[in-house]
Amino acid sequence: MSPTLLRTALLASTLFIATPACAQHERLSVIANGEKVGFLDADQQGSTVTIHYDVKNNGRGPTMTESIALGADGTPVGWALDGKSTFGGDVHESFSRSGGTARWSDSMGKRSAPAPAAGLYIGQNASPWALGLYARALLQRPDGTLPAMPGGQLRIEKLGPAKIGTATYQAYAISGIDLSPEMILLDGHQRLFAVLETGGAVVREGHEAEVPALTQLAADLTAKRYAALQQRFAHKIDAPVRIRNVRVFDPASGTLGAPVSVLFAEGRITGIQPLDAQPSSGEATIEGDGGTLLPGLHDMHAHTGLESAMLYIAAGVTSVRDMGNDNAFLPRLIRQIDAGEVAGPRIVPNGFLEGRSPYSARLGIVADSERAAIDAVRWYAARGYWQVKIYNSMNPAWVPAIAQEAHRLGMGVTGHIPAFTNADAMIAAGYDEVTHINQLMLGWVLDPREDTRTPLRLTAMRRTAGLDLASPAVAKTLDAMVAGHVAHDPTAVTLELLMRSRNGMASPSVASYIDHLPIGLQRRRRQAIAPIAGPDDAAAYDGAMVKVKQLLKLLHDRGVTLLPGTDDQTGLSVHRELEIYAEAGIPIPDVLRLGTLTPERYMGRDQKLGSIARGKRADFLLLPGDPTKDLRELHRISMVVKDGTIYFPAEIYPAFGVKPFADAPKISRPAVAPKAAGSGPSHDAADEFLF
Repeated sequence: MSPTLLRTALLASTLFIATPACAQHERLSVIANGEKVGFLDADQQGSTVTIHYDVKNNGRGPTMTESIALGADGTPVGWALDGKSTFGGDVHESFSRSGGTARWSDSMGKRSAPAPAAGLYIGQNASPWALGLYARALLQRPDGTLPAMPGGQLRIEKLGPAKIGTATYQAYAISGIDLSPEMILLDGHQRLFAVLETGGAVVREGHEAEVPALTQLAADLTAKRYAALQQRFAHKIDAPVRIRNVRVFDPASGTLGAPVSVLFAEGRITGIQPLDAQPSSGEATIEGDGGTLLPGLHDMHAHTGLESAMLYIAAGVTSVRDMGNDNAFLPRLIRQIDAGEVAGPRIVPNGFLEGRSPYSARLGIVADSERAAIDAVRWYAARGYWQVKIYNSMNPAWVPAIAQEAHRLGMGVTGHIPAFTNADAMIAAGYDEVTHINQLMLGWVLDPREDTRTPLRLTAMRRTAGLDLASPAVAKTLDAMVAGHVAHDPTAVTLELLMRSRNGMASPSVASYIDHLPIGLQRRRRQAIAPIAGPDDAAAYDGAMVKVKQLLKLLHDRGVTLLPGTDDQTGLSVHRELEIYAEAGIPIPDVLRLGTLTPERYMGRDQKLGSIARGKRADFLLLPGDPTKDLRELHRISMVVKDGTIYFPAEIYPAFGVKPFADAPKISRPAVAPKAAGSGPSHDAADEFLF
C-alpha cells in the first residue's frame, strides 16, 4: 500500500472510531465465581447511548441507568446517571460540557470548572461500559493520555494481543481512575469485549464460556505487572543490616524501649544491641533517627489480591488471614509471595463456605446440601486451610455437622451468623470465632424471621443506636463467648465506612488519609454508602457507631480475644481499625498488641513472629514518630521489612497513585565485604546491592 493510501486508511479508521455510530447494541454479562450475577445493556442511537446496568451478588449490587450524549470526537458532552448504589443508596449524577466549561453534579454537590480542550469526565458511578469509551478516546491521543475531570490524568497502555476462543483481541490497561489500572479487551472495532478480573469478568454476551480463559489472562497480566514492581521495590541485602537508633515496641509488655540498634540477616533478627555497640565489618546501616520499630501489623479479615498484597506491605501489614477468595487464585498467590516473585504479606488461608440461595455470595464453595458442605470442609482441610468461614446463606441446621467435621480434621470454624439464627445458636453449634461486630449485635435487635442474606445485615445496624449493652441478651452472648473462648474479628472500620460516609464528606474511616488517594477513589469515599433517608437515619447510624465502640471496650474488658481485621484492601484501613479501638477506650499499648502479637498467639506462630527479638523473623516497620502516643503515626511508615526484604513505602505508593506519607531512611552500604578463610580475593560488597 502506498504511503498516501496508508494515511487515508488510517484517517478513515480514526474517523470511524471517533464518530458516534448510527446504531449499535452491546450486551455484556457480569460473571463471578463461574456464575452470572448481572448484566450491562448499552444501546447507541446516533450520538446518544442508553445503558442499563444491574448486578446482584452476595445479596447486593448496583442498579443503574445511564444516558450519555457523545460529541463529534466520541467523548461525552452530557452524562446522566440515576439508580441505586451497591447498598441501596440513591444515585443522581450528571455532567455537561459546553462553551469551554464543564459542569457536574454528584455526591459532593454541584461544581464547574474550565474544561480542557481535550479531557474526559470520570463518572463517579459509571458502569464498566465507560472503560471502552475512555479507551477509544485515549487511543486517539499520540501519547495515550488525557486530562481527567474533575482531576488527574488518564493513561492507556497497550498490553498486547490476546487470543480468546477463536478470536484475537487487544489488551489494554487504563490507569488514573483507581489504585491499580483497569484491564480490558477491545475487539477490532475498539469496542469493549471484556473487563478482566482475577475472580470473574464482564464479558460480551454469548462468550460466558470464555470466562476461565479471561480470568487466567487477568491473573497472568496482573502477575506480570506486580512481578515487575517487585523487582523495582524489593531490596535484598546480602549482608547483615544494622538499624541504628530506634526504640523497639514490645507488645508483650506494652512498652517502648530505650534507643538501640537492631540487626538482621538472612531473614532473621540476629541481635538487639546498645546504641554505642561497634558494628562488625561488612554491615549495611539504616539510620532510624530515634524512630519506633514496631512488629509487623496484621489484617485478620483480608480478601487478598495482587494489588492489595503490595499495598499491605506499604502499610506495614506483613501477615494476613484471608477470609475467602477464589480457590484457584489464592494458592497461586501464596506460592508467588513465598517465592519472592511478588510482594505481599504471609497469608493464612480460610476456606469460604456458603449455602445455596438467591442471595449466595459467589465465592469459595457454595454447598447445596449438608453432605456437600461436609465434603467442602474435607476439601479445604486436605489443602491446608486453617479454618472454614461460614457465610449468610448457609443452613443453620447444617452447622453442627460442619463444625464437628472441621474440628475432627484440626480446623477452626468462624464466619457470619447465617440468616434466621443468632450468635448464641452458632456458638453452641461449634463456632470458635464470630466475624464482624454487626453479626453479634443484630441478634440482639432483629426479629428471627428477618432476612440477613440481604443488605439488611448492614443497614439494620441503625437499630442498635439504642441498644442496652447491660441487657440479659447481651450478657448471655458475652458469657458464652468467654466460657467457650470464642474470639471476635470486629471489622469496625468497614462498619464505620458504611454507616458514617455522607455525600460530600469523608467518613472518619478514611479522613486522615483521603487526600493521599487517587481522585477516583477520593470521590467514591466522599459518597454515602448506606441509604440515608434523612437526619434521623444519619443520627441513628452515628449512634450505632458509638455503640460499636462501647461494645469493643466491653469485649476487651471481658477478656474476649479481639482480632483486628478490615474486610478492605488498602492496608491503610488496618491503621484506622486500631484507631477505633483506642477511641473505644482500649489503651494504646493494648491496641498495638492486638495488631501485632495477639494474632500470632491465636494462630500459634508467636515463637517466630509477633515481636522483635533475636531469632525471630525480620518482620517490622520503621516509624519516624511514636505510635504509643498517637496511632495516626502508623500512616507515616518510612520502611517495612518482611522476612528480611526491605521495602520503602515512598517508592511503592506512587505506583498506585497514592501520595507517600514519609521519606525513606538514610542507608549506608558496606565499603568492603569480609574475606572468608579459603576464599578468593575480596570484592566490593556494594556490587551485590540492588539500591
